[in-house]
Amino acid sequence: MRTPSPLPEALLYIARRQEGLVSAAQCDEHGVRSPRRSRLVEQRSWARVTRGVYDTDPVPTSRRAGPDVPEHVRRRAAWAGLLAFGPDAIAVGPCALALLGVQGLPWRITPQAALPGARETRSRDGVLLRQFDDGMTVQLIDGRYVATPDWALAQAVPELDRRHAVALMDSAQQRGLLDGRGLARAHDQARGRRGVARTHSWWELSDRRAESPLETFARLDCQDAGAAPDDLQVAITDDEGEFLARGDLGWRLPGGRWLIAEIDGAEVHAAPEALFHDRRRQNSLVASRGVDVLRFTARDLRRAGHVGAEVRAFLARARGSVLSSTRLRSLSAG
Repeated sequence: MRTPSPLPEALLYIARRQEGLVSAAQCDEHGVRSPRRSRLVEQRSWARVTRGVYDTDPVPTSRRAGPDVPEHVRRRAAWAGLLAFGPDAIAVGPCALALLGVQGLPWRITPQAALPGARETRSRDGVLLRQFDDGMTVQLIDGRYVATPDWALAQAVPELDRRHAVALMDSAQQRGLLDGRGLARAHDQARGRRGVARTHSWWELSDRRAESPLETFARLDCQDAGAAPDDLQVAITDDEGEFLARGDLGWRLPGGRWLIAEIDGAEVHAAPEALFHDRRRQNSLVASRGVDVLRFTARDLRRAGHVGAEVRAFLARARGSVLSSTRLRSLSAG
């Protein structure tokens, strides 16, 4: 039996840049013709995503493991949309945000793209062809068209829930992709879209200081519980004014103390060096005599209201204890 020749390294390099996906045109260009592609799919070495698009990793995305998988799956969805509709396709909405590196998207997003002008092409196999504004601005990423951050947010926010929408706004600002004026422009560009009416108050909640989507989720949870943080990225110093650590969310307590909430998430904090940094930072915070620390994980944030309730209860105890002590001292003095 004849042993098939190895796949061209140039094609595999392209696949790696496209989250494992390749188009039929790219395969043809590198000598991997339709009969061989069919055999690769039949042998389950490749998987067919949609007409003219192949995944060089046959393992279903639901069975892929590793801390980078969520980002990989989202970027893969974006590439599926681009490759399905050809070289003129534009990544839009959540897919554009994934390629721009904006954090805060849901674990899975729908592959989608837009084409300039009126086209007869239609959505297929779960890959959506969107019709967006003629005035949409685009930029190039890896040689492909991607909606600019303001347009991508305007397209995505009306279709998302509040937590993910605000997290995306926070991340886009924190990463310097747009500033406050750019966010206001995105809000204006979103007006008139289906679903936007419920989002108007969300745009005012964005805070560029949030360093992860989980921090955004925790902040919103606390706001909803009536315990909005007094500050974000709180710098904690020792008695001599030397910097010790920076806390994610902070509340001022009586007597000049701080309550700090630390938010740990698998996507950001799973690497050993990140875990070491988290442990060292928490130890520094705990060692400070002026700080109380609450630590929360992604699991805590899955339960709506849990983090806010914990913080609110702690604040009530801390402030109530001080008030009681003050009252006892007053009675003793009398």
